Amino acid sequence: MDWTLVRDLVTWALLLSGSFFFVVGAVGMVRMPDLFTRMHAASVTETLGVGLLLAGMMLEAGIGQITAKLFILGALFFFASPVSTHALAQAALHMGVKPKLAKDLAARDAAAGE
Repeated sequence: MDWTLVRDLVTWALLLSGSFFFVVGAVGMVRMPDLFTRMHAASVTETLGVGLLLAGMMLEAGIGQITAKLFILGALFFFASPVSTHALAQAALHMGVKPKLAKDLAARDAAAGE
């Protein structure tokens, strides 16, 4: 089996997996009930999606300057994305935004059923 074909297949698998996680994150942002769960859905899937996409691009680029730049970009994103999400959540809490808890959602569903 040709190693170029194997590399291309693995690259496509990584790129498609990363794209899948971005789509899951977008659906999570639409489906989740409040700011905090939306931020969680976005940040977790975004970090994993970017990691997989960058891994696919690094594999396709081979060893070189482009791979080093992609690695630095991935490290920056890996550390900056969770920190920025945490900062936004803290700012929202400071401004008085309250997370919706399971008991709040259960009370809403019970009131809607009556």
